[in-house]
Amino acid sequence: MPRKRKMNRRRGAAAVEFAVCLPVLTLMVFGSIEASTMIFLKQTLNVAAYEAGREAIRSGSSNANATVRASGILQNREVQDFTIRFPNGESFDAQRGQDIIVEVSAPSGPNSPLLGEFISNRILTSTVVMVKQ
Repeated sequence: MPRKRKMNRRRGAAAVEFAVCLPVLTLMVFGSIEASTMIFLKQTLNVAAYEAGREAIRSGSSNANATVRASGILQNREVQDFTIRFPNGESFDAQRGQDIIVEVSAPSGPNSPLLGEFISNRILTSTVVMVKQ
């Protein structure tokens, strides 16, 4: 009989340990998913800004061409509510050697699989500066 009591006590201890650890493990798993998603989003914005910049600095290319290129990348990676800006104007009118700046932004909330439970909604932005060819 004493052996059965020990087994029952051990089962009870295991249940309590599980009940204490489960929320921590769940938080870690979902937090990791959220963090990975935000890293992927930021990297996607970097790639889109870089490719838009590469397109915009080419001789004879315009902001419209660069926007199409960046939009294609962002849409393929299913980024929601993105914006693409060219703060210093039309790249077609820029002279050779002038800086071309491209800013690509997206909010974190609509792009989160967990709807921003762990990270509040922020606007992530990637900026690229390249010299016109």
